[in-house]
Amino acid sequence: MSGSNLSQQPPPEDEWIGTYLTLLPKWQPLDLSHQSMIPISISRVNQFDAARLDIEMSAMLKEQLVKVFSLMKPGMLFQYEPELDAFLEFLIWRFSIWVDKPTPGNALMNLRYRDERAMDSIGKVRTGLEGPGLTIAQKIWYCIATVGGQYTWARLQSFSAFRRWGNSEQRPLARRAWILIQRIEGLYKAASFGNLLIFLYTGRFRNLIERVLQARLVYGSPNMNRAVSFEYMNRQLVWNEFSEMLLLLLPLLNSSSIKKFLSPFSKDKSSSSKVDDDTCPICQAIPTIPFLALPCQHRYCYYCLSTRCAAATSFRCPRCGEPVVAMQRHSGLASNTNPNQ
Repeated sequence: MSGSNLSQQPPPEDEWIGTYLTLLPKWQPLDLSHQSMIPISISRVNQFDAARLDIEMSAMLKEQLVKVFSLMKPGMLFQYEPELDAFLEFLIWRFSIWVDKPTPGNALMNLRYRDERAMDSIGKVRTGLEGPGLTIAQKIWYCIATVGGQYTWARLQSFSAFRRWGNSEQRPLARRAWILIQRIEGLYKAASFGNLLIFLYTGRFRNLIERVLQARLVYGSPNMNRAVSFEYMNRQLVWNEFSEMLLLLLPLLNSSSIKKFLSPFSKDKSSSSKVDDDTCPICQAIPTIPFLALPCQHRYCYYCLSTRCAAATSFRCPRCGEPVVAMQRHSGLASNTNPNQ
């Protein structure tokens, strides 16, 4: 009887407070799952690669367009190069960003632009990659900043350099305009460097235009991986390093010693030796006044051999690498025994 009375007693008045405090830690993860913002990390390498690919695409289109006008007046496109670059950038913007499509570089890196300002008002998300694209105003300002801004700045710099504003001491207005241009350029570079440091730390907004417009690059598809051909990359790196090594070593090598080392491996020794005997090693022509270099007995033009021996006290034969101590007429008559006399 006492047990049934205890089970029917009401709970204490503050029991619901304890129950709420107990269940609160379990409710908080449920509330966080319905939040609109999910922290995501976009690869910085992918964003840089996308920008580089866009530059390469523009350069490739420019090369093809220049070939079309190759038969016209030489140098005609050179004076209109800023207009040509602006036209190509406008084409890329018109058929990619304006129609809510990624640029060629962004498409290859699985990236797209997202309006970061609209992420606070978005509803339930699943991956954190959702979000609307750029608005019409953002697209227009992007075109004005990238296409119009770069074209205006390139034309202003070329015009100021052509008018020599920096060297003009008689016109103070032009001098002040030149100083102002240099300061604006310096401030822009400093701001770009600061934005780069922030981008490397946060991974958001790789340039100032994207930061001002709040146009963030996110993945277009959450399930697409970046495909990289490491075989091609390794081969490219090997060839680059090999070419740089050759450019460094070739000036240090003696071409005559290399020819002497490779001469035993020549396939057509008879024909090559015949050609060597008939031509002067310096001018590669048949000697008009043939002289022999002693002691190697190779035939030279008189003027070629005498001028080289007079210019260098220790002149060596380009064919065999032997030092020339004297020269003799090819007919067998003795000449000056000292080539420097």
